[in-house]
Amino acid sequence: MLKLDTLKKQVAEGTVDTVLVCLVDMQGRLLGKRFHAQNFIDHGWEETHCCNYLLATDLEMATPDGYAATSWQAGYGDYMMKPDLATLRPLPWLEGSVMVLCDVLDHHSHEPVPHSPRQVLKAQIARAEALGLTPMMATEIEFFLFEQSYDEIRKGGFRDLVPISGYNEDYHIFQTTKEEAVMRPLRNHLFAAGIPVENTKGEAETGQGELNIRYADALGCADHHTISKHAIKEIAWAQGRAASFLPKWHHDKVGSASHVHLSLWRGSEAMFHDPDSPHGMSELMRQFCAGMISHAPEYTFFLAPYVNSYKRFVKGTFAPTKTVWSVDNRTAGFRLCGEGTRAVRMECRIGGSDLNPYLAQAALIAAGLKGIEDKMDLAPPTAGDIYEDAQAGEIPHTLRDATETLRNSAMLRAAMGDAVVDHYTRCAEWEQQEFDRVVTDWEIARGFERA
Repeated sequence: MLKLDTLKKQVAEGTVDTVLVCLVDMQGRLLGKRFHAQNFIDHGWEETHCCNYLLATDLEMATPDGYAATSWQAGYGDYMMKPDLATLRPLPWLEGSVMVLCDVLDHHSHEPVPHSPRQVLKAQIARAEALGLTPMMATEIEFFLFEQSYDEIRKGGFRDLVPISGYNEDYHIFQTTKEEAVMRPLRNHLFAAGIPVENTKGEAETGQGELNIRYADALGCADHHTISKHAIKEIAWAQGRAASFLPKWHHDKVGSASHVHLSLWRGSEAMFHDPDSPHGMSELMRQFCAGMISHAPEYTFFLAPYVNSYKRFVKGTFAPTKTVWSVDNRTAGFRLCGEGTRAVRMECRIGGSDLNPYLAQAALIAAGLKGIEDKMDLAPPTAGDIYEDAQAGEIPHTLRDATETLRNSAMLRAAMGDAVVDHYTRCAEWEQQEFDRVVTDWEIARGFERA
């Protein structure tokens, strides 16, 4: 990590000439500006500005109607981007460059924008801290690497995609050796950027990899996830490869997830751990997890935000279909890890590789805190093949279903506010509308001649 005074010295020495000043958008991407480093240390470190449509758009940067926060009628004004200097860090994979993440403020009041993903998470962290609790989290980042570059794939109409390996490479050392041109610089550059990388590994499909980062406080975890996802794309691009976080790029292939591990701490005390209770789970943990599991359908959109996200939920693929918990069982939506130890935690396995970590983590915390508030009872763990458990609660099957559970969630409206829930409900509606108007290749091939 960098201090501003250190950056000033590096600029004076000529080793740094560019500062990426970034916000996190609704889709979890980094958007912003590249500052000349001298201008940043003279002026830009205090604030800069951006159009407020950046938090009311989609993957294509369209300007959908129906948002209360901004519109053509309101004229699409400005937001203030306020650099969080605690996030200032080098970007070793880009020559002479450093990065800082920004909080997004209202241009007139200078108050945080409530639906900004970083602020959505900060609000839930504050609710936990009011109870003396610190959420600690970690995400697993899965993705596919392809032989071709992004430009080659785009020009080819996103057809004939060739994964970088020809076979399932789960934990496979030889195959992942072939991918070290991407993965070795990824590990080393991220570590040099202040991100506590643990390891990379092959995942359970052709061309699928995983990056694991050490747990951190919730905001740090989300920052690490977002910067790492960005780095994976840039480093793959630099090697002439493409990395994709699409959860289900082919119907015959296993999808990519982003599992979220969560526990609560008070100082150095692991509040989820009670050595005298079953599985080492404290009463606080049981209440928190009961809330997470009970309210899972309501916040599924924050774990699976696109039409494609729901193609991943297929039995027998390690992607869950049920909202129950189990002890170290990968067929469940929630898996108890670290049973009986101070590291006891719950892993939410619902999220796909396309989630926005700030929104996903905020939703999990909000639901868990509701469990504590209501002193909810945690049902016994489920065992066996949970895919076949007809009594277990279901994850919403489609984006359309998840949109309605989000819209009608009293828990999320109380925790996040009506304006935030309405904002992201509109985001979900727009994504569905855009898909519904498109004629797919599957429809044409199936019905062109035979219908």
